[in-house]
Amino acid sequence: DIVTQIHPYAQMALWVLTSAAQVIINQATLDSSVSSLFFKVKSVYEFLLEGDTLANLAAMEDPLARISRVISNCTQFIKNYSETKNFWKRLRKNVMSETQIAVADYNNALEELMQQYRDRAVRDIHVNVYRVLEDLNLDGMTYAADVGLKTTKKCLEGTRKEMLKEIVDWIHDPDVNASRIMWLHGQAGKGKSAIAHTIAMWSKNVGELGSCFCFARDRQTERLENKMLSTIARDLANHDPTFRRVLARAIEDDNTLRTTTDVMQQWERLLLGPLSKVSGGMVGNVVLVIDALDESGADSSRKDILSVLTSSEAASLPSNFRILLTSRSLSDVMTALCSVQHVKVVSLDDVPVTFAERDIRLYVSKEVKGFRGIGEREIEDITLKADGLFEWARLACEFIRPSAGETSEERFDNLMEHTSGEGETLLDSTYRAILEGAVGRKPKALTRFRSMMQQILCTLQPLPMGALHTMRLCFTHEHDRFDVAIILDYMGSLLSGVTDHTNPIRPLHASFYDFLTDCTRSEDYFVGKLDIQTDLAIASLRILDHGLYFNICELESSYLLNSEVLDLAERVKAKISPHLSYSCCFWAKHLQATKFDPVLARHVKDLVGSEKMMFWFEAMSLLGTLGNAAIALSCAVGWLQYEDARALARDGMKFIHNFCIAPTASTPHLYMSALAFTPQNSVLYRTLKPKFPWIARVAEGHYQDWPAAQILFQGHTDWVTSVAFSPDGTRIVSGSGDETVRVW
Repeated sequence: DIVTQIHPYAQMALWVLTSAAQVIINQATLDSSVSSLFFKVKSVYEFLLEGDTLANLAAMEDPLARISRVISNCTQFIKNYSETKNFWKRLRKNVMSETQIAVADYNNALEELMQQYRDRAVRDIHVNVYRVLEDLNLDGMTYAADVGLKTTKKCLEGTRKEMLKEIVDWIHDPDVNASRIMWLHGQAGKGKSAIAHTIAMWSKNVGELGSCFCFARDRQTERLENKMLSTIARDLANHDPTFRRVLARAIEDDNTLRTTTDVMQQWERLLLGPLSKVSGGMVGNVVLVIDALDESGADSSRKDILSVLTSSEAASLPSNFRILLTSRSLSDVMTALCSVQHVKVVSLDDVPVTFAERDIRLYVSKEVKGFRGIGEREIEDITLKADGLFEWARLACEFIRPSAGETSEERFDNLMEHTSGEGETLLDSTYRAILEGAVGRKPKALTRFRSMMQQILCTLQPLPMGALHTMRLCFTHEHDRFDVAIILDYMGSLLSGVTDHTNPIRPLHASFYDFLTDCTRSEDYFVGKLDIQTDLAIASLRILDHGLYFNICELESSYLLNSEVLDLAERVKAKISPHLSYSCCFWAKHLQATKFDPVLARHVKDLVGSEKMMFWFEAMSLLGTLGNAAIALSCAVGWLQYEDARALARDGMKFIHNFCIAPTASTPHLYMSALAFTPQNSVLYRTLKPKFPWIARVAEGHYQDWPAAQILFQGHTDWVTSVAFSPDGTRIVSGSGDETVRVW
């Protein structure tokens, strides 16, 4: 009874202890060397389950979480001890000595943490983790960066207690038939992401987080849906050493799995397959958090993910696996998830009004503390007006912050007067009220606002303020080259990155995107999407023209691989600015979104018809995206109408297709090897050879023309016996003596 009454976070830690203890108890035999560790874990477990100790758990959540993590590591160590011994033997280490050191470290760590608990004090201590993480090469696996846990997004302490407890109880439900997936849905602004990040944070703190993957509307061009399962697999490999070994073996057997974007292959070969081979299963609960699936893009972007989540294999995941999924209540998601039994459907729209009002009241009270003229009555008015929308409450608190010439009380009155409705309508009226104060309705200010928002919405990767400003200075028309700060400095309540100029500028909430792009909702503040593409294309090409040069990162030797240049990441960051990096990667995408224009075409020809193309290849190699240069040039070929420029672009594509491997590994070999071996009769060689007279001369056997072979596909391990094209000509299928069929 006491356990059910304590904080959900403390409950999670206790459940970890219970799970770990059960694993240890189930060990048929224990090496005498680790028996003392078993008894230490046993004594800790018995102490924490004493009545007096349980009663005080709420006040000591952090030490309890640390104890849980250490015991989880102890459990891993004991469970995998035989493999650990064999690993030490292969390294010619003294097994007895290594075991004594590991056991002593764990025992000392637990004793220190227990003493902290008794003293009611929290001190940092270092705990060594003894896991067999052999040199298993997972490098090169498709992995999405910066999609994980953001602790700044967690719920305010004391809010969402009932919902968080419901999720924690579901995670630790011992019933083997319990739902493996929970879909938490609700309208925009209800706080779904805050709950997801809180659960992810708690799970991480007690050692249960397998992976956290968050979609974002401003990252749709990255096709994160094709990286989700491979990213989760990599995270699970870091979570569990046994899974890591099995995954590494799968990739070793089929190297194409490192980079596949096929969701079904990732699901079957990177997750289900390895999980089925983890002896004894993973220790403890494994929590996967997938936030904001609705922000992946169009319905088609998440079709395969929904297919995976609703499959019979998902229903049969190990009983200790739990997937928390959040999204808005979109029709395609609802149709898929509401029809399967292994998905537990929970709606934030059904949370009792009293709970929502209590939590919003607590949040508002904290945010407006110290605002003159804002007392209990105003807090209550904001709480009731919010109608359960946490995002509206956040906007309201930002809006009533005192500003030059206006008190908080006056801004509060203005907010109440100009906002009406409920749900989406309430958010819209609040957005309009905020923009009325920040931008106003003067034609010049509105024109600049729309242009600025167009730039933010149409950039294919969020950029910091400085990069946005630099690109804007390269726009075609003088009146568009204004300082972005005159708009962005006043948008802090709606955009992130405004105060910290090193962070990308992006809307704080997805609902602001929807508002800006729907003229019936945003009215005077409506932002179209198409007008600015030409400016973004021209700006990108001008930045390439001015910013690229030979050996941009000052690499000293062609004898080193990029991976062997110790400070290469720092050099790239220092020499290739955010706006230059963006221009390298996305100029062709913006070009493709415009109609043919002779002025723009001249900029493209200046790039592909000079040494600047090699400098661009160089930057792309350093950014790790050289292969994408061929895709960009293909876009240019389709857009251009001048045959001489198209011929140059085609040669650039052939250059990448034939020589990509060497300069991807070592950038100087763009010049030392690739350009030197470019066919003599090619337009590219005749154009660029005079620009680089110092490159090696092929004395004999130099190709005159490009070979017929376009690219080498690697994957089969035996003779290829059959090949066919797909009807639309976009795919090739091959059969092999290795008993596999591959689609390229």
